[in-house]
Amino acid sequence: MPIYNKLVRDLIPQVIEKSGSKVTTRILDKSEYLTEFKNKLHEEVQEYTDTDNRQDALEELADILEIIHAALSIYEATFEELDKIRVAKKEKRGGFEEGIYLIEVEDK
Repeated sequence: MPIYNKLVRDLIPQVIEKSGSKVTTRILDKSEYLTEFKNKLHEEVQEYTDTDNRQDALEELADILEIIHAALSIYEATFEELDKIRVAKKEKRGGFEEGIYLIEVEDK
């Protein structure tokens, strides 16, 4: 019997039960939920890092985006609010489109 102890998508227990297996779950409190979101984000980023083709990369990026959307509720924020912060940071510091790789900064 595998033990997972991890945050899963809302419909995963039903999917597992439809296959004939029994699942044990519980609802996390707010503090645990945030911790597990962070763990899940690390897991999905690692899965994205391990991809080697476009389709798998897009699947993992979609998972990361879903985690971000869901985590916003913990902070009582909207995606629009998050995107506004993203745009402001991009205007101030730039984006990542040019592929600039910083090697060294010589102190004054």
